Amino acid sequence: MTAAPRIFGALLGGALLAAGATAGTTIDLTAEASRPATNDMVRATVYAEASGSNPAELARRVNQDIADGLKIIKAKPGISVKSGRQNTFPVYGQNQKIENWRIHSELVLESRDTAAVSELLGQLQQMRLAVSGINQLPTPETRKKVEDEATRDAIAAFRQRAAVVAEVLGKPYKIRHLSVQQNAQMPPMPMLRASRGALAADAVPPVPLEAGESMVTTSINGQIELAD
Repeated sequence: MTAAPRIFGALLGGALLAAGATAGTTIDLTAEASRPATNDMVRATVYAEASGSNPAELARRVNQDIADGLKIIKAKPGISVKSGRQNTFPVYGQNQKIENWRIHSELVLESRDTAAVSELLGQLQQMRLAVSGINQLPTPETRKKVEDEATRDAIAAFRQRAAVVAEVLGKPYKIRHLSVQQNAQMPPMPMLRASRGALAADAVPPVPLEAGESMVTTSINGQIELAD
């Protein structure tokens, strides 16, 4: 070994020994905070579906139902729409041979106008479209604002918990690292379902929607170091 590597190794070893000698006790801590966020946006999924032995005819029927629905949706201001899942399923019989086909096509609606979506869903259900899902959730702007508030609360809770630990042990502390995680819990939405026969015979009233709130939670995982 040359002189330079020996000197470097000696310096590195001395630095590690010094770090080990000065390192204090480390403690892992967690804290969290939750805040309610107003569900000021609604997302709904409607679909057309048909079953039978002729895939081409089924596709024509489903595509026509979707096209008719799009005309109604696009005529409503303030409501955006995009295509959802589109699937063709074979239906097998007992002999494992294809007996029928099922075609399924979806449209996904989003809007901040809950009343308009409620009325629109009633109209769409009269047009051979069915509702498969409704979610009410915060808009990105609302969610970000509440996430920031919950993060401030969670960090304050973490610092308070760290201060309590340090006080009990009678030592000053410093924060070594923090990990921030966020999630939102949305209440389940009841689904309004009706048979196609009933939809064709009777007028469907607006779908009842209640905005409610989603709980936005920020979790803090971190480590503090107590000075010796």
